[in-house]
Amino acid sequence: MIYFDNSATTKPYKEVLDSFVTVSSDFFGNPSSLHSMGGQAEKLLSQAREQVAKLLKVKPTEIYFTSGGTESNNIAIKGAALLNRNKGRHLITTSVEHASVMSAMEQLEQEGFDITYLPVDENGRVRVEDVEKAIRKDTIFISVMQVNNEVGTVQPIKEIGEMVKKYPKILFHTDTVQGIGKVPLSLQKSNVDLCSLSAHKFHGLKGTGALFIREGARLAPLFSGGNQERKMRSGTENVAGAVAMAKALRMTMVKSETGIARMKKIQSMLRTALNEIEGIKIHTPIENSAPHIVNFSLSGMKSEVVIHALEQEGVFVSTTSACSSKKKFPSKTLLAMGVPESLAESAIRISLSFENIEEEAKTAIVKIKKTANQFRKVMD
Repeated sequence: MIYFDNSATTKPYKEVLDSFVTVSSDFFGNPSSLHSMGGQAEKLLSQAREQVAKLLKVKPTEIYFTSGGTESNNIAIKGAALLNRNKGRHLITTSVEHASVMSAMEQLEQEGFDITYLPVDENGRVRVEDVEKAIRKDTIFISVMQVNNEVGTVQPIKEIGEMVKKYPKILFHTDTVQGIGKVPLSLQKSNVDLCSLSAHKFHGLKGTGALFIREGARLAPLFSGGNQERKMRSGTENVAGAVAMAKALRMTMVKSETGIARMKKIQSMLRTALNEIEGIKIHTPIENSAPHIVNFSLSGMKSEVVIHALEQEGVFVSTTSACSSKKKFPSKTLLAMGVPESLAESAIRISLSFENIEEEAKTAIVKIKKTANQFRKVMD
């Protein structure tokens, strides 16, 4: 089996699973309980928070554990909008964000907020000058993802952050779910106020994530209850999940330098080989692109048909994002980039992890070429 769908989810590290089982078995107390078992759980939770903060080079008090990227995005966007609506009701984002960002924005529109969806260029990148031009007196929030989950485009987060410094009323949020461990980002130097992470994208467990909230930034909590996570996210904490997430992030960061270099080499191999196959159009840009994603179209072929054909060959890839892959609509990201609908409907995404090797890429190329030729014969 060749697993090339790591942008959808990654295989958890064995050490991560072991840490989750150990904490769940031996330290299962509620961290809010007063007895010693609760104290042990609370200590582990604090240690996990400190580890994540250290790896991200921020303060432990700026890390809030969540259930993943979707929840982190919703807390950031809705929490900022609801708390600051008296200052303004205008938010800015791009036309290529993850569904959890787009849906949150659409919900806020129904509540009377005004949303600007910025266009992107042919490479899927937003222009900093377009972001600044969209700013109004009533703008309170900007959300731009770090790495596009479909084509791998890296957005100019640092440059946008520098620009936003001139507008102290505006909170700047980035969804770094696809970028963490693969595309370096300094939250401090980039002037990011809010940042979303999801553990299962870096070999952690599903249902665990985090939200960075810069000290001084204020949000309205979306959950009411026992005031856990310093009143930002009520609900009994997933201690084992937080510990496992900290372990996964640490292991990912340790492997990052050599892992990124290997992924870049494999990505280059894939691009070169795919370009030689008749009817293939690569959408992932060469510049400002993450090292783990290659998005391409097989002209005239429906992507879901190709996905299942490759699966029969033992190669697992995907269409758009995992959240949208079953809806059978052409990729909004590709359409926003100006890709014709016929090509957008035939898009395939290969996404790598540090665990993939060159031999897998060579085998996958042979299988893709075989599949393309078979379908072409049927079409002819």
